Amino acid sequence: MTRFENAIAVVTGAGSGIGEATVKRLASEGAKVILVGRTVSKLEKVASDINNNRNEKVAFPFACDVTSEKEVENLVDYVKTEFEDVTVLINNAGGLYNSTIQETSIEKWEEIQNLNVNSVFLVSKKIGKVMMDGSSKNPNVNRSILNVASLSGHKPGAIFPHYSAAKASVINLTKAMAFEYSRSGIRVNSISPGFVETAMVDKGKEKLVKIINKKTTMKRLGQPEEVANAIAFLSSKEASYITGIDMLVDGGYMLT
Repeated sequence: MTRFENAIAVVTGAGSGIGEATVKRLASEGAKVILVGRTVSKLEKVASDINNNRNEKVAFPFACDVTSEKEVENLVDYVKTEFEDVTVLINNAGGLYNSTIQETSIEKWEEIQNLNVNSVFLVSKKIGKVMMDGSSKNPNVNRSILNVASLSGHKPGAIFPHYSAAKASVINLTKAMAFEYSRSGIRVNSISPGFVETAMVDKGKEKLVKIINKKTTMKRLGQPEEVANAIAFLSSKEASYITGIDMLVDGGYMLT
């Protein structure tokens, strides 16, 4: 399939997990992908995996802290210089740690908000402007922003209230962005993964996995590739009449 032929995609948090699966999926369907993250070695490894045995380089690592306005502006300059346009943006960067409200300092609260929701605002504003400018020149091109939220934005976790609040904000911000960016022909959606086998949910934590499996309708963890499938669909022209939604990819966790 070549749903993303001629597409130029920026993916944050691209060095592992859902981000890695997403850039590999988009590249396999014809996109040029800019891999964004803080750890250069991880980005370079994923880019090498993608570019290996290809006649043309299609994966381009770019080190960037997406909570820093200056670094995001550097990313914008790079994209405009090297590619001139962006047609797909995947805001996947995020993270959490466990603590109750009483255990959470204001500094840690702000750190989690910066990483999970402020970064979405910042990248979507800066890269979104590149996409809007591109749309004014080429209005018939499929353009999409996809924000990775979380099941926790719907059903808050007792030991990560900061993360739950941030991801709920991402879901609502997505709807606001969809309304505003539709004027430029840009669709904006989000997905809310449930418990997926990544660094956040280590399969080695047997007690945790057992609880997750019990509470998930499909009785298992999800795989990053399964989330990437949903991201690819919502970002493609096949979803051309879909904007402003949040799609749960949770194995039926919310049914229990």
